[in-house]
Amino acid sequence: MSRLSSYKIPIIDLQAQYSTLRSEIRSAIDGVLETQQFILGPAVNRFEDEMVAFLQCRFAVAVASGSDALLLALMALNIGPGDGVVVTPFTFFSTVSAITRLGARPLFVDIDPQSYLVSAKDIERFLQEHARIEDGMPVHSATGFPIKALLPVHLFGQCCATDAFVSIAKNYRLEIVEDVAQACGARTVINGQTKFAGTIGKFGCFSFFPSKTLGAYGDGGLITTDEKQLAAKITMLRMHGESTKYNHQFTGINSRLDSIQAAVLSVKHRRLEEWCEQRIQKAQAYHRLFMASGLVDHGLLGIPALVTDNSHVFNNYVIRAERRDDLKKFLAVEGIQTEIYYPLPLHLQPCFAPLGYKKGDFPQAELAARLVLALPIYPELTTEQQEIVVNKITDFYRH
Repeated sequence: MSRLSSYKIPIIDLQAQYSTLRSEIRSAIDGVLETQQFILGPAVNRFEDEMVAFLQCRFAVAVASGSDALLLALMALNIGPGDGVVVTPFTFFSTVSAITRLGARPLFVDIDPQSYLVSAKDIERFLQEHARIEDGMPVHSATGFPIKALLPVHLFGQCCATDAFVSIAKNYRLEIVEDVAQACGARTVINGQTKFAGTIGKFGCFSFFPSKTLGAYGDGGLITTDEKQLAAKITMLRMHGESTKYNHQFTGINSRLDSIQAAVLSVKHRRLEEWCEQRIQKAQAYHRLFMASGLVDHGLLGIPALVTDNSHVFNNYVIRAERRDDLKKFLAVEGIQTEIYYPLPLHLQPCFAPLGYKKGDFPQAELAARLVLALPIYPELTTEQQEIVVNKITDFYRH
């Protein structure tokens, strides 16, 4: 029995999704098997073209994972030793490891306690208080590192305030690399124009890990950009920096999307808009149920803001819960799977201890790590299942 199937209500039910796509998925995979082209090839080219058309960007380059997407984007910008990148400490590990693997330094800025996103206002304050301008570029006062980029994370499926980030980036001559791993399909409004997450900065970095709004049947990633030269550089970097066979312009890595994963993603991509809308509807249902429970009014829970557009596509439905760990254990006994994203902020991770951060440096990220709990959410989740989840949480707080 799989770990997920041991729960009556899993946090995500990929088997339910597969049951609706089985014939199309198998046909798509068979198509790749017939060609015997498993690395890049027509299936990958087709998927890249589909994402360009969907996201309304100029270029999309498929890579092996979301982690590689972040790494390759920073490599393409020549981020390296002695450079600083502004980032949140409350995110998945690879957001920051992509920076440190290149010898650059993450410069952490705390999160907004309600959205969990790094705010433009706090980044502006950080730059004013901790950076000086030299030759028109910001330099981190404490380390002397030139600050090269902003790396906003569209966490849990919600867009950051990208219009404000664009303004800051312009004023401080910084590049924006968007982490869109959890927000494929989310939108934002910038200068009055609706744009997809991942099409605001110099690069958008996507993950197709199976649990994402658009998930593969293994690892997969994508990098978007509107600049032809950068797209060409990423295309080389993902294949050992190779421009033509055995001719290497850069020291790249091996990060090519498998053709089978691309074929699966092409099938699933056609449902992405529908699935995102269903996720929003599930989040709205949770909102109604929790508000009716009285738990929010009594301060026992904090829930996401009510959303009626695609600014948040709810890759995860994350609440703030008093006695969070006890609640998680209680729900597990009742057959309801939950997860903690994330139990330890990155500035407190042992591997980042040499950066010199300490407990208390980012209090909102540390508070979120003690309170957050992700509940089951996926398009196939039923109203009855959601009612069970909320009723069981209500039962916990009544005893």
